[in-house]
Amino acid sequence: MAKGTAEKIRKKAIGLMCGLLIVGFGAAAMSLVHWQIINGEELSAKAMEQSLRSTGLPAMRGTIYDATGTKVLAQSASVWTVVLEPHYLAEDDNLRRKVANGLSEILGLDAAELYERTGEVGSYYDVIARKVETEVRDRITQFMNDNKIGNGIRLIADYKRYYPYGTVASNILGFTGDDSQGLEGLELYYEEELSGSAGRLIAAKNAFGTDMPFEYEQIVEAENGYNLVLTIDETVQSVLEKYLKEGIEKFWIKNGAVAVMMDVDTGGILGLATYPYYDPNDPFTILDQNLLEQVEAVPEGDERIEVKREAMNVQWRNKAVSDLYYPGSVYKMCVGSMGIEEGLITEDSQYTCTGGEKLQGVKDPIHCWNHDGHGTTTFREGLCNSCNPWFMHIGRELGPDLFCRYREAFGLADKTGIDLPGEGRSILHSVDNMGEVELVVEAFGQNFSITPIQMITASAAVANGGYLVRPHVVDRIVDEDGNIVKSADCSYRRQVISEDTSATICDILRQNVASGTARGGYVSGYRICGKTGTSEKVDKHNEDLLEDPNAKMTYIASYCGFAPAEDPRYALLVFFDEPDASSNGGYTAGNAIAGPIFSAIMQELLPYLGVEVMYDEDEYNEHRDTAAPNVVGMTIREAVAAIREAGLEYDIEGNGDDEEGWDEYKITEQIPEGGATVPQEGKVVMFTTGYNVNEVMVEVPDFFQMDLINASYEAHINDLQITVNGNRDGDTRVMMQGIPAGEKVKKGTVITLTFASNLSTDTSVTIAE
Repeated sequence: MAKGTAEKIRKKAIGLMCGLLIVGFGAAAMSLVHWQIINGEELSAKAMEQSLRSTGLPAMRGTIYDATGTKVLAQSASVWTVVLEPHYLAEDDNLRRKVANGLSEILGLDAAELYERTGEVGSYYDVIARKVETEVRDRITQFMNDNKIGNGIRLIADYKRYYPYGTVASNILGFTGDDSQGLEGLELYYEEELSGSAGRLIAAKNAFGTDMPFEYEQIVEAENGYNLVLTIDETVQSVLEKYLKEGIEKFWIKNGAVAVMMDVDTGGILGLATYPYYDPNDPFTILDQNLLEQVEAVPEGDERIEVKREAMNVQWRNKAVSDLYYPGSVYKMCVGSMGIEEGLITEDSQYTCTGGEKLQGVKDPIHCWNHDGHGTTTFREGLCNSCNPWFMHIGRELGPDLFCRYREAFGLADKTGIDLPGEGRSILHSVDNMGEVELVVEAFGQNFSITPIQMITASAAVANGGYLVRPHVVDRIVDEDGNIVKSADCSYRRQVISEDTSATICDILRQNVASGTARGGYVSGYRICGKTGTSEKVDKHNEDLLEDPNAKMTYIASYCGFAPAEDPRYALLVFFDEPDASSNGGYTAGNAIAGPIFSAIMQELLPYLGVEVMYDEDEYNEHRDTAAPNVVGMTIREAVAAIREAGLEYDIEGNGDDEEGWDEYKITEQIPEGGATVPQEGKVVMFTTGYNVNEVMVEVPDFFQMDLINASYEAHINDLQITVNGNRDGDTRVMMQGIPAGEKVKKGTVITLTFASNLSTDTSVTIAE
């Protein structure tokens, strides 16, 4: 081959080689740039993820306190997660069996399965049980100590939610799930504040992908959640629930009930009771017997599962916040305020009620509850009579525009914004869709739907000088050291009516309780403002008629009022959904059903809340109760002198009934107790030694539906005493008794009887939409 040709071939080969090297190194360089610079951070993170195992460490959920700041309504207590570390056990078969058998006995797990899990070489973290209580944790610790097990079993701190008061305030508090996340109530609404920030347990993995020993771990501590201090007072809440339950049973209520007490100046909710309720410690158990019967009536299978799910949703639902209802005549306090504020009426304005009105285009007349009519009355008398035509007249005077503007001003067109989940939205006729029929019917509280929390908020505006408040159940959020993180906004949203209008309506509502149609809410010694409501469930009735042409109308019996009348501080709304008149003696009216419950609640809570008793002259002379002197520890002679000085009678049970022993024997017990209520000229029964228990015990009779004369006689022949609450004038009957019939008590025991009449002063024939 010629020398020139060989040289050319060599040069071409060198050139090709250089080209390949340049391309190869260039590609490598580009690849390095791509992986190291462009995607370097992402790959680094992935490498870290592959070499580390991260396990969440739960934060302790914040505590929920009642308004006193001392009573714990919800708290998290320590529990433990039990973790196996198989790597330390795998090579010792005897130790594996010992651990498997021991833990299976303590935790109730399968020993064979545990044995298999202890043999996983390279595994340092295998959860076998969660939410283990302290007692079980202690047994595991003792087992480890007894068997000298250092590594192989770990106990990691966790938390479990407890509700110390059981069912109390369940529909407010809600509950948490297995992962400690809020599912209902405040637990859900304040999830972010209560839950805190979880920590992390970070452990290294080796080249084989198995866990490194725990000395390679790093812990990022959790930050505990904030605490809530509520406006809810546990005592108030318990009283509301007690009487609500009594009303449910006494009047055969089919569809639940509500009682809400509010501070009219701040909007703070002191108590909010609903029925049905549940135990947040065991929220998936149905407590209401009616709901339980509905579930058990369905055969096992998917259908029963669905029925049970619906039943649980019913018991979890906060009826005061989520459900809509026709407010009925309770709403008349708002409509009357509108008319007076606009100068369209005064308390002395007159209107003639003929018993009903026939409207154009409507088949049947719209009646007053008094079909004979009230005749010509003033507005003050019209409100005290709960006269529907009077308020139809006010509605016409206002007109749709003004009526709807005030309706919005009272907060009925929008949600209140209460700090609880699931608040319902009202259903109202718009201005454009409000004809004469819609206007006059809404004016007496029918054919529009609002929530109970909207109604009591509106009533608070009537009571407090005309200011719309913000209802809330959390007063403040605090950290672990008690520092306030956030406080409730108690500022007024707006002024709806003037203070003069508010004072006028309050005075009329005070008279309504004293001598009008709301006497069922009367409380001796206190000035109460009140209004009854007996609203017809028209929509439901129309649905019922499709299935049964003879279906009867169902009702909501309600009572709303506030006290003390001179300077209202506390508003209370009570309502019962669908009282069963066929089972409870024919009672459907708000005055007869909700009124006595309202009265009993106020009688018990107003003294607790610091509202002073102020008897008028008639009450002082005729109805005033007194307090029994404390004579325990005194000789009989000293005790008799103290009781006589108090203007009371006495009986002696046991040794010393002969006056010769009066200086020898001492009083060991008395009924009523010292300081307890006793009727004027009533009796204190004193007990010394030597009495026969069986001879001094008596059975409480059933006073239900007795008038005052017969109730007094029944108490007398049973060696009992009564104190009277509620309305005792006219044709009134016992609606409630402080001690249940059939219960055994000692002679001389004082039983509070609440009286009311069964006038259905609110119902009328209304127009379905």
